[in-house]
Amino acid sequence: MHIKTERNRIRRGETLTGYLFILPTMLGFSLFIIGPMIAAIILGFYYWDLFTPPKFVGLDNYKALLKDIHVFTVYKNTLIFVSGVVPLNVGGGLLIALALNRKFNVMFKYILRTTYFFPMVTSVTAIALVWNLLLNTDLGIVNYYFGKIGIPRINWLLSSRLAKVSVILIDVWKNIGFYMIVCLAGLQNIPRLFYEAAEIDGASGWQRFLYITFPLLSPTIFFLIIIGLINAFQIFDMSFVLTRGGPGDATRTVVMYIYETGFRFFNMGYATTVSLSLFILIATLTLVQFKISKGWVFYR
Repeated sequence: MHIKTERNRIRRGETLTGYLFILPTMLGFSLFIIGPMIAAIILGFYYWDLFTPPKFVGLDNYKALLKDIHVFTVYKNTLIFVSGVVPLNVGGGLLIALALNRKFNVMFKYILRTTYFFPMVTSVTAIALVWNLLLNTDLGIVNYYFGKIGIPRINWLLSSRLAKVSVILIDVWKNIGFYMIVCLAGLQNIPRLFYEAAEIDGASGWQRFLYITFPLLSPTIFFLIIIGLINAFQIFDMSFVLTRGGPGDATRTVVMYIYETGFRFFNMGYATTVSLSLFILIATLTLVQFKISKGWVFYR
C-alpha cells in the first residue's frame, strides 16, 4: 500500500512538472491565438472605427461581404497568385534539389545551395524595392538590356496582366530556396540501397524517380504544398511594396484589402469579417488536402 501511494505521488509530481513546462506555451497560445480568434468572431458583429466604442450591427458585415465586388476581385487575384506560386515553388524546388543531390564538386554544390537560399533570408521590402528599380519601364536594367537586342520596353509593373506575373515570379525567386532545402533534406534521407537495387534490376532514371523517389518523398512534398498554400493565401508585403496593389486592383490581395479596410478606412468590424472568410477558406482547403493526401502520400 505504501509503495502504491508513493508511486501515485511521484506520478502526480511528474504530471504537475509536465504541465508547468507547457504552461508558457499554452499561455502564449491562449493570449495570442485563441484570444484574438474569439475577439475576431465577436468583432465581426460590430462596427468599430477605432475611435469610438464598437456599435452592434448584427449580420450587416456578413451581408456586405456577399455584396462587395472588391472582395471578389481580391479573392480572384489571390487565387491567381496561389495557382502560380505554389506549383512553381514546389516543382521548381524539387527539380533544383534533384539536381543538387547528384554527385559533383562539394564546394560548387555549397555555393549553389547558398545562392538559391540567400534571397529567402533577405528582407521582402529590400527585394521588392530592388526589383521595382530593375523592372522600371524607363530606367530599369531589364528593359535597358532588352532594348539592346531589339525588344521594346515592357510595362512590367504598369500592365494589369504583367504585374501579376511579375509579383508571382519575384515571390518564387525569393522563396524557392526554402522548398529546395526541404526537398534536398528529404532526398538525402532516402536510403541509397533502394536505388542500388533498382539499378541492378535495370530500372531507368524516370522509373527510379516514379517508384522510389516520389513515394518516399511524398510526405515532404505534401508538407510543402500545405505550407505553400497557407503562405500564398496570405501574401501582402511583396505586392504592397512592389505595386501598392496596382495598377488599379490588379495585384491587390485579400490580406491587403483587410489591411486597407481596417487601418485606412477604419472599419475594423468589416475587416475582421473578411479575415474570417479567408481563415475559413484556408482551413477548408487544408482539410481537403489532408483528405486527398491519403491516396498519394506514403509514410514509411
